[in-house]
Amino acid sequence: MFESFVRSEVSASLLLLAATALALGWANSPWAEAYTRILATRIGVTWGGAGFTLTLQHWINDLLMAVFFFVVGLEIKREIVVGELSSAGKAALPVAAAVGGMIAPAAFYLLFNRGGEGMSGWGVPMATDIAFALGILAVFGARVPLGLKVFLTALAIADDLGAVAVIAIFYSDAIRWTALGAAALGLGLIALAARVHIRWSGIYLALAGAVWLAVLSSGVHATIAGILVALVVPVRAPSEPEAALKVVRSKLTDLQDLGLSRESVVVERSQLEAIEELHWAIGELRPPGLTLEERLHPVVAFSILPLFALFNAGVSLGGGFTPHLKSSVAVGVLAGLVLGKQLGVMGASWLAIRYGRARMPEGVSWRQLYGVACLAGIGFTMSLFITELAFSDEALISAAKVGILVASVIAGILGFLVLHRALPAGTAPREGSHSADA
Repeated sequence: MFESFVRSEVSASLLLLAATALALGWANSPWAEAYTRILATRIGVTWGGAGFTLTLQHWINDLLMAVFFFVVGLEIKREIVVGELSSAGKAALPVAAAVGGMIAPAAFYLLFNRGGEGMSGWGVPMATDIAFALGILAVFGARVPLGLKVFLTALAIADDLGAVAVIAIFYSDAIRWTALGAAALGLGLIALAARVHIRWSGIYLALAGAVWLAVLSSGVHATIAGILVALVVPVRAPSEPEAALKVVRSKLTDLQDLGLSRESVVVERSQLEAIEELHWAIGELRPPGLTLEERLHPVVAFSILPLFALFNAGVSLGGGFTPHLKSSVAVGVLAGLVLGKQLGVMGASWLAIRYGRARMPEGVSWRQLYGVACLAGIGFTMSLFITELAFSDEALISAAKVGILVASVIAGILGFLVLHRALPAGTAPREGSHSADA
């Protein structure tokens, strides 16, 4: 499953790159006005003198990105319950690296913007884009130790968790507690429906929609609804395997004894009932969270994120990149993503290993870890998202986006060059072996 996840991230990163290039081309073409007009198009429903409408950009950033955050939430919960963040020993290194990789970039950003008009953008350089980072890592194929892939994935997921917390606490409006109470009620109903094994997806979709509307009205950013719903979705199988297997064995025996055939199912009610019970029992073995994550991940990777990039990465570059890069906001983002990420990830990792709180992954060297620290500077998706929350001034938004794009390119190239020299030629080292520079 992990290898297929990495492969899908590679394809998604290429599509994301194409969407970004299209956005930049469109925003700087003779049709740039159409790009701006489409972003501002209001879509929704009206009745009488009332209505509910949002701009196309808001529908993408508030609703579709809530689905993205839902999948992120499922990934985080899975890793915490049964994955690389499920124990202190496993989680120590990626969590320490993620914390260092958030604090240092924010500090670098504030060095250039403390007290200035761009100060609110300190959260922009804190996140890592897992699709692009894993996409570059996958270029090296079998040369990459599995431990390095797992470390980068766990780092990015822990990083996402930190970014979600930053958005919820620092980039939300004044809280309206009544609406939050309604959201809590909706979450409770989703948890109850899952507990009593209700399988009708329409109920969950309706309740999730109600939670999203409540969070949208609460002042907390609407995408947080995706994380909240993910937290109440079970990631383990609904039933104990032995109980479900007992039913499966019993019903298979019944069907064999009843002389099952393609025609007999049509006329024999008892056979159809046995098949339905068999289907139910097998369904009890499949974790709901895992099922949703597998089904929604391609939708997010190949539809939602490219749409987000298409309608958020378009920056007008009438005077080229240089005027934007003179802004303290762009400089802060560049310094945070390119320098802050490296120092934060490596410094925190070294401290965690030096003082016995964590250990180096099997087959991974310090130079390889440094290459991943460079790749962590590819902010992109989450950084663009936080930019839209942090600023209302278009000049600051453009400067931040240019900083993100340039920094992500630099971080990607630097990470590639470091890993090209650090990874062994041919295949990856065998489990348990270490490079000479480890």
